[in-house]
Amino acid sequence: MGEIWILDAAQMREADARAIAAGTPGAVLMERAGAAVARAARDAVPADTSILVVCGPGNNGGDGFVAARLLAEEGRRVSLALLGSRDALRGDAAGAAARWTGPVEDARACAPERAGLVIDALFGTGLTRDLDGDAAAVVAALAACARPILSVDIPSGVDADTGRIRGVALTAMRTVTFATRKPGHLLLPGRLHCGHVSVADIGVDPGSVADVGAPAFADEPELWTESLPRPSVDAHKYARGHALVLSGGIARTGAARLVARGALRAGAGAVTLVSPRSALMVNATHLTAIMLAPCDGPEELADLLADARVTAVALGPGFGVGEACRAMAQTAARSGRALVLDADGLTSFEGEPEAIAALAAQARALVLTPHEGETRRLFSNSPEILEAPSRLSRARAASALTRAIVVDKGADTVVAAPDGRAAILGETTPYLATAGSGDALAGFVTGLLAQGMPAFEAACAAIWLHARTGIACGPGLVAEDLPEALPGVLAGLR
Repeated sequence: MGEIWILDAAQMREADARAIAAGTPGAVLMERAGAAVARAARDAVPADTSILVVCGPGNNGGDGFVAARLLAEEGRRVSLALLGSRDALRGDAAGAAARWTGPVEDARACAPERAGLVIDALFGTGLTRDLDGDAAAVVAALAACARPILSVDIPSGVDADTGRIRGVALTAMRTVTFATRKPGHLLLPGRLHCGHVSVADIGVDPGSVADVGAPAFADEPELWTESLPRPSVDAHKYARGHALVLSGGIARTGAARLVARGALRAGAGAVTLVSPRSALMVNATHLTAIMLAPCDGPEELADLLADARVTAVALGPGFGVGEACRAMAQTAARSGRALVLDADGLTSFEGEPEAIAALAAQARALVLTPHEGETRRLFSNSPEILEAPSRLSRARAASALTRAIVVDKGADTVVAAPDGRAAILGETTPYLATAGSGDALAGFVTGLLAQGMPAFEAACAAIWLHARTGIACGPGLVAEDLPEALPGVLAGLR
């Protein structure tokens, strides 16, 4: 799991401290970090390229001093600039600076436009306030220099925990970070500033701080493939799960059909579209492998749920907002099945996250898949959630309050569990910003839950698969394409 761990700044400081306590001096960790930066610089530009290393007043600057020294020892053309006084450096950073024998320019007066590559070693994961004064001016000057930038740990000005911009920030072509990625490498807008992120092993074990704070991960297959359903050779369709998807009225049926198709393509052995009688004919003309059942209220839904073969229910897309939707959600939850709430299924509980928590207490699993607007409606009376500093902290707070798995959707989607676990999606495509895309996603989650996949892993897998199907489809994507592209993406995981 090492490659997908994400440590925040406090966890990383503790991991460093434990590595030092276990016998690796801090100076050795800094030497390894600087060496990784030097290797990245060698790979980035030809040997005759001039390199400017701009160092800050902390350990990030110490890493820069090491990188500059190693590059100079190889015969590279290196100049170094420092923000602040050399005498003000402390600890390992002061030791690294002492081993640099070349001149030290004032970062406020350096000329980055004369370099072919700028190494940004100004501010790293320790940045907790907006840049101002000389620091802001130097970062702004580097940002304006139109030279490729290689950042140490995280681009200066990006908050490592939230991805927010602290006043002004650099945009790197590449970032070399250490031990693990940090939340700010994946969360927006920070992700847009990082360029290609590579993780260097400097001898710090991220697993050593598993007891410090809640674990976070990059949403990648390593996180969930062991839990991905794989039917046995003798499996029958109901052994692979039976999902019910609730349809809206006669003029609002398409969204539920997208959910149903997504659930079927995600591997559910059987999917039934539960339709009001007024919409039966409309739905019937569009369905083949998906079954159809009439239902005009919670009593009839309870009858359908009396079938023990039903394993998951999806409610919300196109259903309509109001008491009827709430009653259906309550009936589904009372049945003890896994339940996915999206769209109208969330808005019907506007301002009442405690009512969602009551559903979670009854359902086998409850997964919420809100986009930004739905999040703001559901938690309209919960300022601690709406004012959270990042999507990561917001999703965690929302999950803790509702006791549900929360999929906080966006270009940096976060999946959070009530126990604090979280995963951040690292790669997606803007072509998923199209009507019905979220309905297909709700179907992917439902189909995986129907097969018995644990809810957190199912949500993480669905998000990743949704992104990959979008990438596979590319320009021209419409929501109907996503379920049809899913088998090819799944085949690549087998």
